[in-house]
Amino acid sequence: VQLVESGGGLVQAGGSLRLSCTASGFTFDDVNYAIAWFRQAPGKEREGISCINTSEGRTYYADPVKGRFTISSDEAKNTVYLEMNSLKPEDTAVYYCAARLGLNIGFGRQGMLQPGRYPYWGQGTQVTVSS
Repeated sequence: VQLVESGGGLVQAGGSLRLSCTASGFTFDDVNYAIAWFRQAPGKEREGISCINTSEGRTYYADPVKGRFTISSDEAKNTVYLEMNSLKPEDTAVYYCAARLGLNIGFGRQGMLQPGRYPYWGQGTQVTVSS
């Protein structure tokens, strides 16, 4: 399984970006999966911010991004997106996507946003929000 993130960049506060996480090594149509977005700012722990879990048909958001970020998937492209609106300087971080396959249950929002749940990770993409 490989995950490749793209779409990061520099944006002014209040602006928008859309991150993409393209998966290979498995097909969205063939297996239940959970794909989550995490971010890590310098000197801080990796933070789970959003997840899509197809076994539950649910999405999850951490409180700091709820109402501003939207996660979605495109099965035809084997890609998960993170639409980020109303960006703030505190959103500045390296953003990672991570995947877990064959999941048949959910672990609730807190559980699904734990880094340890995910064995497969992308390389990260930098998001910088200027004030």
